[in-house]
Amino acid sequence: MNVWVLKPGDGILYMKVGTHAQESLEDIFVRKSLEIEEAGLAFWGYGGNTCHPQRMVQPFARQYEERGGVIYLCMQPMDSRHFADQIAADEYSVNGIDWQPVPKGVKVLGSRYALLIKNLRKDEFELPLDRTRVAIGNSMGTVGSNYIAGRVDKACLEIVGENSGAVATPAVAPVHIGLIAELVDPYAVYVRNTP
Repeated sequence: MNVWVLKPGDGILYMKVGTHAQESLEDIFVRKSLEIEEAGLAFWGYGGNTCHPQRMVQPFARQYEERGGVIYLCMQPMDSRHFADQIAADEYSVNGIDWQPVPKGVKVLGSRYALLIKNLRKDEFELPLDRTRVAIGNSMGTVGSNYIAGRVDKACLEIVGENSGAVATPAVAPVHIGLIAELVDPYAVYVRNTP
């Protein structure tokens, strides 16, 4: 198991993951891996506003792309009980206004938004969130472990060095990452099911 695989300056989208729309994480992993094989990418569905597609994920990812970097989706497996109906989205939008069909071979269930990913793989390592900072939005600069404390389950973060000045309170253990993927342009979209 790796202790630290990312370097200062790297951008990550951290997310807690588990059962979603009545589908186990392992089943989601298998399905998304097949989608990437067949369609070249997958849509990783999610909800909530902490990683809003237009206000957070898209500008965050573009900033790193302009510097020649890659945004990694680092996923922490957890027990969850997301029992939403398995309703597949049939349209997606980059801006919430212009809609187009979800690509053939791609399926996203029970979600408002989706991250566009490739190179999904199991990769276990410990991520010290106290060596990250929120990279965008009203909480920009907040220590990652402080931001994630409580009910927040996802964040756009930048990796920082050990001596960056800010202190995590209280001191926390690193989180265990079990899945990793790369975000691809346009990074995050709205998804919907049309009647």
